[in-house]
Amino acid sequence: MAETGGEGVWLYDLKVETVLDGRTPVCRHVEGESFEVVGEALVFPEGAQVSMYALAALLPLLPAKQRETAPGDWMSTDAEVACPDPHCGGRFRITRTNRRWFAHAATTGLPDRRGTPYWREGEA
Repeated sequence: MAETGGEGVWLYDLKVETVLDGRTPVCRHVEGESFEVVGEALVFPEGAQVSMYALAALLPLLPAKQRETAPGDWMSTDAEVACPDPHCGGRFRITRTNRRWFAHAATTGLPDRRGTPYWREGEA
């Protein structure tokens, strides 16, 4: 039970930003280019691009980075992920931003536990 009531989970929104810090990229990485993770959605600003190979390396880490972790857990302390190309200097900094509550009934697929999907809450 959370302070908002009912079963659910707190998740962080994330910002994933390309950082080079003087390193030379081999792949298409542009310093400062970013996208956000809001709930389960990847949100790209207009014109932003991310290498599909880099995205494939990032995707398994994003749900774990969204969750609460112990202060000493590496998921809490380590923020940068290297481009999967061993010759590339590109890095991706994952920053936790907003924290939001997801009610279990709004996010489950179990028929006996379903409620209004979270992306439709507040609709008439």
